[in-house]
Parts: sequence; structure tokens; C-alpha cells
Amino acid sequence: MSKDSDFSAGDYVVYPTHGVGRVMGVQTQEIAGDKLDLIIIKFDKDRMTLRVPVAKATNSGLRKLSSRKLMDTALQTLKGRSRAKRTMWSRRAQEYEAKINSGDPVAIAEVVRDLHRADDQPEQSYSERQMYQAALERLARELAALEKIDEIKAAEKLEKLLSAA
Repeated sequence: MSKDSDFSAGDYVVYPTHGVGRVMGVQTQEIAGDKLDLIIIKFDKDRMTLRVPVAKATNSGLRKLSSRKLMDTALQTLKGRSRAKRTMWSRRAQEYEAKINSGDPVAIAEVVRDLHRADDQPEQSYSERQMYQAALERLARELAALEKIDEIKAAEKLEKLLSAA
């Protein structure tokens, strides 16, 4: 595969384990004697740059932003009833982590919904709050990029949907 990847400089993309980043371009670099075309992705929030081989982009789960329809499904998910299981937290935490790292906005919305606590509900543990924040930020970043609004407004919109549910 040559320089014609599906991703162009300036595109917002989602990398499953890191969330929303912006493609800086495609470069050819020599690594261990082989020439490799790499998609350069910058994650401003984490001050990180990721280089993904063009040939492995699809297998790595790198994708363009969600469609409006998929994001609407994710937002609809937030309005549903929490399906938090009564299993041990460590097992649930693993499942939530896997959903967050899947990069699927609907799966991430399920985590946000299941870990959201209304003001009248019991306090969350530290690790539950951390996981909730991680999922909320991940979903808010993609919503913000999709709707061309800032991340804080996107997070407020998500929390408003949760409170109304």
C-alpha cells in the first residue's frame, strides 16, 4: 500500500486506546532497513504523537469519526436504564475498560450510562469515578469533533442527557 491511505492531513480520527486525534500527514520512514508509510496522528490532549503503519491502520482499529447516526445511537444509549451488573467491581472494571478501549461510541456510552451517578445516589468509589471520567471524556471528544464544538460543551451536553434520563 502506498501513500494513498484513507486518512488525509487535518482529518479527525479515532484510535481505540487513545480516542480522538488529528492526522498530521503520511510520511515514509526507514525502520530497520525497511521503508514504511506511517500515518502521523497527534493527540493534543495527551501531548502525544502516534505513528501507525498505513498497512496496519485498519487492523489497529484506526477509524474516521463516527457517523452522525452512530453518535445519535450512542446519545440514545445514555438515556437508557443502567445495566450495571452486581458482579465484583474488578470484573466490571475490566469489561468497562475493554468497552472504553474498543473505540465504539455506543459501548463507551454504555459505560458512561452505567457509571453515572445522580446527586441523590450513593457516592462512587475513586476507581469508578476515574473510569466514568475517562469514558465521558472519550465520548465528549468525539462528539466535540463531530459537532465542531469544544470538549467542555460536549461533556455538558452528555451530562445533561444523563440527568434528564
